[in-house]
Amino acid sequence: MKTKFNGILTLLLAFVVQLTFAQSKTISGTVSDGSDSLPGVSVIIKGTQTGTESDFDGNYSITANAGDVLQYSFVGMGTIEKTVGAANTINVTMTAEAESLAEVVISGFNRKIEKRSSTFAVQSLNNEDLSVAREANIANSLSGKISGVQVTASSGSVGASSRIILRGASSITGNNQPLYVVDGVPLDNTNYGNAGSGGGRDMPNGVADINPDDIEAINVLKGPAAAALYGVRASNGVIEITTKKGKQGTNLGISFNSNVQFDNPLILNDYQNSYGQGSNPYTFEWIDGTNGDGGVDESWGPPLDVGLEFVQWDSYRVGGAPLPWVSHPNNIKDFFATGVQLSNSISFSGGTEDLAYRLSMGKFDQTGMVPFTDYNRFTVGGSSSYTISDKFTTSLNLNYTKSGSDNLPYVGYDNENPVQQFIWSGRQVDFNALRDWRNLPLSPVGTAAEGTPLNWNTVFQNNPFWVLETNLRDFKKDRIVGNVGMNYEINEHFTLSGKVGLDHWNSIATQRRAFGSNNGPNGSYSETIRSYSERNAELLLGYTTDINEDFSFDLSVGGNQMKRDTKLNFLSAPQLQLPGLYNTNNLRAGSTYVAVNTSNERRINSVYGFGKLSYKNYLFLEFTGRNDWLSVLPVDNNNFFYPSVTASAVVTDMLGTESDILSFLKLRGGWAEVGGGPLAPYSLQPTYGLSTTPFGTTTVGFLPNTLNNPNIKPETTTGTEFGIDVRFFDSRLRINATYYDQTTVDAIIAAQVSAASGYTSTFRNIGETNNKGYEIQLGATVVDKGDFKFDVDLNFAANENTVVSLGGLESLVLGGQWSMTLEAREGMPYGVIVGSSFRRAPDGQIIYEDGLPAIDGGQKVLGDIAPDWTGGANFTFKYKNFTLGALIDAKIGGDIHSMTTSWGRYAGVLEETLIGRETGIVGDGVMVDPLTGAFVPNNVVRTAEDYNKRAYSNSIVESAVFDASYVKLRQVTFGYKLPSQLIEKTMFKDINVSLVGRNLAILYKNLPHIDPETAFSDGNGEQGQEFGQLPSARSIGLNISLKL
Repeated sequence: MKTKFNGILTLLLAFVVQLTFAQSKTISGTVSDGSDSLPGVSVIIKGTQTGTESDFDGNYSITANAGDVLQYSFVGMGTIEKTVGAANTINVTMTAEAESLAEVVISGFNRKIEKRSSTFAVQSLNNEDLSVAREANIANSLSGKISGVQVTASSGSVGASSRIILRGASSITGNNQPLYVVDGVPLDNTNYGNAGSGGGRDMPNGVADINPDDIEAINVLKGPAAAALYGVRASNGVIEITTKKGKQGTNLGISFNSNVQFDNPLILNDYQNSYGQGSNPYTFEWIDGTNGDGGVDESWGPPLDVGLEFVQWDSYRVGGAPLPWVSHPNNIKDFFATGVQLSNSISFSGGTEDLAYRLSMGKFDQTGMVPFTDYNRFTVGGSSSYTISDKFTTSLNLNYTKSGSDNLPYVGYDNENPVQQFIWSGRQVDFNALRDWRNLPLSPVGTAAEGTPLNWNTVFQNNPFWVLETNLRDFKKDRIVGNVGMNYEINEHFTLSGKVGLDHWNSIATQRRAFGSNNGPNGSYSETIRSYSERNAELLLGYTTDINEDFSFDLSVGGNQMKRDTKLNFLSAPQLQLPGLYNTNNLRAGSTYVAVNTSNERRINSVYGFGKLSYKNYLFLEFTGRNDWLSVLPVDNNNFFYPSVTASAVVTDMLGTESDILSFLKLRGGWAEVGGGPLAPYSLQPTYGLSTTPFGTTTVGFLPNTLNNPNIKPETTTGTEFGIDVRFFDSRLRINATYYDQTTVDAIIAAQVSAASGYTSTFRNIGETNNKGYEIQLGATVVDKGDFKFDVDLNFAANENTVVSLGGLESLVLGGQWSMTLEAREGMPYGVIVGSSFRRAPDGQIIYEDGLPAIDGGQKVLGDIAPDWTGGANFTFKYKNFTLGALIDAKIGGDIHSMTTSWGRYAGVLEETLIGRETGIVGDGVMVDPLTGAFVPNNVVRTAEDYNKRAYSNSIVESAVFDASYVKLRQVTFGYKLPSQLIEKTMFKDINVSLVGRNLAILYKNLPHIDPETAFSDGNGEQGQEFGQLPSARSIGLNISLKL
């Protein structure tokens, strides 16, 4: 009996043991990178949908059976697998991967782009690329980091705009910048400033309203194949910005980031310091600042620092007696202040089992290098998602920005631009003596600057410090960008999602000009009030299925309705009645208001679909189609279809050729069609404008000179691209290359018509452009041994841009300054520089007449603004908790017209005008022998003043056209991450400290005096030219990041 009982007990114990092993149990542990915990790591049971994520402290728990395989994955880290055994605790240490092929980019329309299988070119940046060494305008953060992306920062001024071009200019007259999309909501990126060669103020782009600390990632969709789903708005590519979100099932986490940077001019003009103001090299006569040499704003006067004394503008200090005639070599450098950028942000994120949330607040304050200028931005952001049931989730994203400036500086050839005054100045002037303008005497009665603080010259300029502190140009802007969405999982195959997005902003900009201002002696005041609102509502039905073991298929169809409303109210009192009173009611008697009032509406209705067919997870075919109906076009000509077809093959998986040498090989290619162009509301029928010209105070209606065309249609860009992604040695060497060919047809051009029609031009679809080129990204993990790692990432892009056709037009003027024009010409790159040139002999030598260069009166193409190639090199060294990074970027080729050189040499202030001051100049070239008519070497001596005023005036454009190439040390960072053992007893989970530098040095350039990376603003017609450039900024600072 006892034996029988023992046998039964043994069987029961064995059965219990088997049940124990068959039953599930809770596995818990911590995930780290070797030094710190990793929150948000995905932990799933391989082959199932069961999973969880690590919390803010890196802790996780999951229910699993013995023998299950747990898979740990995290963006940028190599995936790790662990088999569940007897232990209930599994701690995991993850290591960084050079570039994870499993990384998934969430694009617009809830479209998932897996790098391993992607069929088109897409590159991404993460938050660290943007928030450590940061820029006020995040567009500048893309410089040198992404191939095929050309970034031009207009200047180092506060609130300066930036221009981004992807794969060259495609539209002849339209905006060539990409579409920006934030969390699926299109963002207005328009620059509403009026900066140009003749002056005005540059203003921030719309993308400058975004706080870098709120950005999770930026995806750049460079070609039609990647951007086709955006239809008529995608011809210039798309930049998708994804903001940070909270995670479900994580504890409350608090992040704080503080950044301070100090700005100083990167480069200033090289001025001469040997000769002072005037036109007589032997004497100087100031009188009252208007007569004699006091009324001359050039520096062809007597030599400095040789013991001479003259009555000067500030002789009032010594009772009108002569003062030493001396140089002030640092007078321009000392004018500029040290600018300060201060950024602080805090965020709270976390979640429950059903809820995820994130709240953030950021403050950015910038004081400019130009005195009395500033820019500020305050942001509040929030996002949440809530799982109502296993099938139904909702989401909300909302970001508010309040930005503004008390004063934005003027640019270009404007008397209120201080750099313009430096070009037209006396080199003996100590500008610091003008700073305390409140204690200076007033300019003499009868001068242009009468009643304003004394300046060194009262004919052409006001005291620059008085101008900057008195003639203010401010703006204020309030903006809300957000969306509310839902997602319903109908069953295992079908999902329904919807979203309503909004981009809404209001702004007011004012401009005040005091009595006695050179640009308006009776003062002026204006207000510009704008509002913009765009709403997008979309619905998307998704279907996914595994057809069989080999094939899987995804298909989504949906629709979108875009509604945009804009308003503009401008009112100006061009002359004021009372000084110091700045409002539109203070209109001078006899003067007339200038008023503009516009209201525009625009609608786009769209249906679209996209799908993906995969075979054995190594062959992939993707397709998209979108049809847009545009309200700005007539009913019978307002809908356009934009398709794309792309494919990729993971050759290493398909052929089974993966090895220790060849890790991965993918080929891809595609064709797509997208739309775009300058289609404005009310462009079908003539609309009346209002003006008082030429009838005094009587307002009349008038028709514009351009005849609208009811048959106009969008421009269409068709592109093909082919690419290869290959990796060697376990992805330690990575190469990604793309070749593309994109043609834009039906480009909208204002073509001339007979004046007998009552108009001068009409819009027609007659232009064509082509962009073809290649992009290469090369990445290498050079060293990866223990605590030390060294990565190199290189990118290179070359684009050939051609204006194929202008519909029979010889040329089309895009912009220009003085006698230079920027044009589109058939068979040439977009944006050629056209103007007068030197007259030359058959062998190319300059012809001289009476010792001065002869002018060829014809208009010639002297250069173009398109670079031959662009590139960047990013170096990253990591040793234990230290990180050192350096970024070099280059733009080689392209030209620029520099009026700084022209007027600076004309005025005698630049260093090169010292040549021949005492001996005269014999120009290098030939002259015509009056007896034989043959060309002989020029031997006529002319004064340096005569020579420079002929060779470098605006009469000869050629002398001011230079190669715009540059190589820059764009960024250096040195960071230290405190080890967890040092802070484990504090409230902090993570502390990072970094020294940062941006725009540190120009390593190579051919353009004298200024930074080649410049423009008046981000407009098409303002590129490839400069004058009085506000200097670009070298920024050095500190970044501190805390998590608790």
